[in-house]
Amino acid sequence: MAVLGWLRELLRRDREPELLTGSPGLVVVVEAFDPAEADSAALARSERWDPDRPAVLRHHLVLPPDQVERAATLLAQDGYELRPVDGEPGHLHAVRVQVLDALHCAQERSRMAGLAQRLGGDAPGWDALQPEPA
Repeated sequence: MAVLGWLRELLRRDREPELLTGSPGLVVVVEAFDPAEADSAALARSERWDPDRPAVLRHHLVLPPDQVERAATLLAQDGYELRPVDGEPGHLHAVRVQVLDALHCAQERSRMAGLAQRLGGDAPGWDALQPEPA
C-alpha cells in the first residue's frame, strides 16, 4: 500500500507545474505574526493550507540598509532569496519553496529572529503562499 501511495505522489508531482517564488496565482494560506502563538497552531488554524503541497515560505524582515547585502549572502546559503518590499524601505521578504510542517516553520522562525537581531533588525513573522485551488 505504501508503494502505491508513493507512486501516486510521484505521478502527481510530474503533472504539477514547478512552484516558483514569483509564480502567478499565489495566495496567502497561513500567517504567523504573533510571537506567543506556536507555529503548529498557526498551521492548524489555516483553512486554506494544503500540507501535501509545496509552499512559498516568506519571512518578513526589517533590517538596516547597510545589513541587507550581508543578510542576503547568509540566507542564500540555505536557499532563501531576499527581496525588497515595494514602498517600504528596510522591509524585506526572505523566500524559498518548501513543504511546510510545524517543526521546520518554528526552526526557521527562530533562525530568522536570531539573524535579524544580530544585524540590528527585526523578524516580525512569516506567511506562506500556495497556488489558488482550481
